[in-house]
Amino acid sequence: MPEPLASERAIVGKLVGDNAESWDLAGELPVTMLRELGARKLLCTEAPASYGGLGSTSRQGGEFTAYVGSLCSSVRSVMTSHGMAAWTVQRLGDPAQRGSYLPRLTSGQLAAVAFSEPDAGSDLSTLRTEIRPDGDAVLVDGQKVWVTGARYADLLVVFGRYGDDAAAVVVPTSAPGVHTEPVPAPLGCRAAGHAQVRLDSVRVPASAVLGGGGQSLPLLVTTALAYGRISVAWGCVGILRACLSAAVRHARQRKQFGKPLAEHQLVARHLAELLAAEQVSTRVCEHASQCWDSGSPDVVVATVLAKHVSAGHAARGAAAAVQVLASAGAQDGHVVARAYRDAKLMEIIEGSNEICQIILAQHAMTISD
Repeated sequence: MPEPLASERAIVGKLVGDNAESWDLAGELPVTMLRELGARKLLCTEAPASYGGLGSTSRQGGEFTAYVGSLCSSVRSVMTSHGMAAWTVQRLGDPAQRGSYLPRLTSGQLAAVAFSEPDAGSDLSTLRTEIRPDGDAVLVDGQKVWVTGARYADLLVVFGRYGDDAAAVVVPTSAPGVHTEPVPAPLGCRAAGHAQVRLDSVRVPASAVLGGGGQSLPLLVTTALAYGRISVAWGCVGILRACLSAAVRHARQRKQFGKPLAEHQLVARHLAELLAAEQVSTRVCEHASQCWDSGSPDVVVATVLAKHVSAGHAARGAAAAVQVLASAGAQDGHVVARAYRDAKLMEIIEGSNEICQIILAQHAMTISD
């Protein structure tokens, strides 16, 4: 059976090549490369074909995301943020908005999603960004933090208060009043363009408010975060696959006490646990994608579960890979060194481990005996 999106994987493999280390050390991705990925419809593969996308299923897109994540988590992070923007437009936008924005996001323009604020992380009920009507336009005021991909983005999907309700509005980064400041020396996904964004009375047409605004905040957050969580989960599968490959290759080649490392039982245990982590994470992601593709009512819990399980396994698996490679993998920029930092960040973004556990515990309480 052919690999999902096989030709697209080949394109990404060629564009990324062996550049992930140098990009990580420089803390920057080539914008021309990102735009080419976007123009080839590879930053949001699940966008419908009617809007210029590939129309892939969640399972196909997930395996593709894992492949990209195995090459470069920074590229995968930009893909996740861009894909969240496209998904939010697809789900919340009216027909005219979908027809206006989605073709741009499948032809080379770059987008990012602005959620978190200095005092509003997991608790988005404390959101302070305001979107207020002003004639035939709206004014946007607020401050967003850790906006992945914002350094490269042409468009931001900004979440904020809209009267007594909430709204998501599409804001060009070139608009007067948009100020972007890169996050200095982030722990993980260093080249993913994380930035703080300040919005000072940014004026955009009222038609940029997705669905006309007035939605509930939980609906807005759940819509975007569900996509982000499943994308991060598949990206963690990619991290695990990269770590497993590097650890096995090193354990075969490196000899100590007259035999390969892989023949030492305590080292072999790390390899076994890495394989188990990759397989378990793959299965839980496949389940979440199946729920997504079938429209199952369990999709929200399934995506939280996939994100929580995969991120935890990726963090522990990356640590095991560093242990196996020892000094060979302890150099900044090395695939397992990157994985060690990147995976830890995955335990925080799109819902921390603790938030995921709370959601899963609440779900457990609804299950009858």
